[in-house]
Amino acid sequence: MKAYPTIVALSSGAGRAGVAVVRVSGERVRFAVETIAGPVPEARKAAYRALHDPAGAIIDHGLVLFFPGPASFTGEDVAEFHIHGSRAVLSRLLSVLTNLPGLRLAEAGEFTRRAFAAGKLDLAAVEGLADLIDSETEWQRKQALRQMEGALGQAAGEWRKALIKAMTLLEAEIDFSDEGDVGGPLIAEALAGARGILGSLQVALGSFAAGERVREGFVVVLAGPPNAGKSSLLNALARRDVAIVSPIAGTTRDAIEVRLDLGGIPVVLVDTAGLRESGDAIEAEGVRRARQKAAQADLVLRLRSPDSEPERSESGTTEIAVVTKLDLGGSARLGEIGVSAMSGVGLPELIELIASRLSKLGQTEPALVTRERQRAAVADAVAAIERAVLLPHEQPELIAEELRLAVRALARLIGKVDVEDVLDSLFSGFCIGK
Repeated sequence: MKAYPTIVALSSGAGRAGVAVVRVSGERVRFAVETIAGPVPEARKAAYRALHDPAGAIIDHGLVLFFPGPASFTGEDVAEFHIHGSRAVLSRLLSVLTNLPGLRLAEAGEFTRRAFAAGKLDLAAVEGLADLIDSETEWQRKQALRQMEGALGQAAGEWRKALIKAMTLLEAEIDFSDEGDVGGPLIAEALAGARGILGSLQVALGSFAAGERVREGFVVVLAGPPNAGKSSLLNALARRDVAIVSPIAGTTRDAIEVRLDLGGIPVVLVDTAGLRESGDAIEAEGVRRARQKAAQADLVLRLRSPDSEPERSESGTTEIAVVTKLDLGGSARLGEIGVSAMSGVGLPELIELIASRLSKLGQTEPALVTRERQRAAVADAVAAIERAVLLPHEQPELIAEELRLAVRALARLIGKVDVEDVLDSLFSGFCIGK
């Protein structure tokens, strides 16, 4: 494995804390441990040590762990120092470590990039790890964990293996067609295998829409006329003052978005301008944007106040009819749910209903394909196999070439080829200590 400079970083959260973890990875890990903590501890067993600078002054007391490569996260020797999480202790320890010869501060995502380079994680698993770190809801955690554990990489490996077997049969047909035991049935067998993989790939591709929604959040739009209680409901669901609430009609003129966890489901809740005709150019633009947001939403909460008639539903949208301000009187009609942002009446039931509607848009199992990059690679593989199975049997060379393109697309999916630009973008989003 290629030798890299030894890197150092804080791997736990920054700021005042009871315990902080400083991670070191590289060929000079043993030297670093011996310099500041004495003999290297037994592998994977914590040792309580005094940590000191090269002059002998004690920095702190803490736990030291050693993970010898290649059986470590990065594939290199790795050490962790578990110390008290004060800024002064961290600053001093990081200063001492990075002043040792051959050690430097890690760049964003550098530990994980080394794990990828060492073959510890494929690219899809790295993306899953990034999503797990960013996960805010239970659905996101489950989906990201499945990716990080290699579900997509394992599936891609099986797909590639089957396609390579099909290509082997085609090569036999091409190279040994004059042999008595090699003939046309090989092409039929190869294409049958390719068709089987095509179906599996299409199922995975079909999971993308739900997978992307879980990553990014389902879009729920609050729509209705001015003073229907949209901003008040947004604030009540967010449990903080996000939008300005006023009896003056037309207060909200642009969409206001807030990310929420509703019943474990990631939601982007959008407050929009009141739907009405207006001579004010700015408000009219807000109304246009509100209608556009509603048309693109996964779910629309169609709001009205007790003293107004229900709004006409928009065709093609999934909606929940909500009557607001129950604390001022009035009641819900058939097919509506009544709530009060002031008293909280009906809010638990509304949240449960939202979660129920959105859960039907997702899947019982976390999606395999969750990012646009993954979708594009799988789509390229699907397109190549579809072209292959339509070619005449008399053209095995062309069939084999299409299957080769499909194999290359799957190699791109897990980071075997053409990934440098992807890596630079992906790892730059990681924290320094990961």
